[in-house]
Amino acid sequence: MKAAVCYAYDQPLSVEEVRLDPPQRGEVRVRIAAVAVCHSDVHRIRGDWKGRLPIVMGHEAAGVVELVGQGVRGVQVGDRVAVSLLRSCGRCAQCLSGAPHLCEGEFAIGRESRLHTMDDVDLLHGLNTAAFAEAVVVDQSQVVRVPDALPLDRAALLACGILTGVGAVINTARVRPGANVVVIGTGGVGLNAIQGAVIAGANQIVALDILEHKLATAREFGATATINAAGEDAAERVRGLTGGRGADHVLVTVGSTQAIAQGLSLLRAGGTLTIVGLPQRDALAQFSPYDLVARGQRIQGSFMGSGRLAIDVPWLADLYLQGRLKIDELITGRYSLDQINAAIESMERGEALRNVIVF
Repeated sequence: MKAAVCYAYDQPLSVEEVRLDPPQRGEVRVRIAAVAVCHSDVHRIRGDWKGRLPIVMGHEAAGVVELVGQGVRGVQVGDRVAVSLLRSCGRCAQCLSGAPHLCEGEFAIGRESRLHTMDDVDLLHGLNTAAFAEAVVVDQSQVVRVPDALPLDRAALLACGILTGVGAVINTARVRPGANVVVIGTGGVGLNAIQGAVIAGANQIVALDILEHKLATAREFGATATINAAGEDAAERVRGLTGGRGADHVLVTVGSTQAIAQGLSLLRAGGTLTIVGLPQRDALAQFSPYDLVARGQRIQGSFMGSGRLAIDVPWLADLYLQGRLKIDELITGRYSLDQINAAIESMERGEALRNVIVF
């Protein structure tokens, strides 16, 4: 089969023939129909997040189950599924406490690659998945069935971008009806955080960015107000929109430490800052612990929207089919696997919300 392989950080992806082993116990093989290009993939490809090579990236995918290993439950050959990077053992303390996205379990597929070059060099499963390929082998916990009425190129976005943005609002921040919410960054995840705030019944949903065309898109996704941080005093505008108090919740969806510091300045006393976007590994943010304590504020991280695949993906799929969740509007372009470098470059130029590789 074909896969896009990263051999060096300063080289484009190489699309070539590779070998994929059959699934072992508890694993499934999925024939990929579509995989979205996410910023997390590009950070790893470009070397922002250092790690071993060679690697096949891609983790926001959907397809059809074509083979199952022993002991697999919940899916069978022929099922249409979303494929996520999230693995959960169901037995560790995190899983048992209701946080499967933070699973501490060990998986054979995490130690032994199922993916190899034709010269028998092991390839890493990027972000547990390696979906920039015609097929993947993943743990059974990484797949969840989707309705037949949901096109698979839309289903792919439920596996990460939508789950991360909507989930950060609903699962992590637990935004209540009537709350005032600020979302910093209006890329794919930011727009889904805005959608999450709409679903949660937020009052003011303020989008903050430095590009006017992105702010216009944010209004289409449900923002009630927008702020261009390049030319406006964001703190003053937010106070004006919230009766002088500041936001109940600020979600930072970009990987910027400056945005984190700015987010704190927009919070009311007792408000919560939720960090969603991942900066580079060695980046450090500065804030005043005194102000944080004196104002009773909270800072928390949100990994993958605190997602529970088996619960959240079917719910999000239903919202889409009911017309309450925008997915079509998130897809900017569709590319073949051979065009993957063009899809990545288009995203890096800021031209795309989500580019999707389709098979």
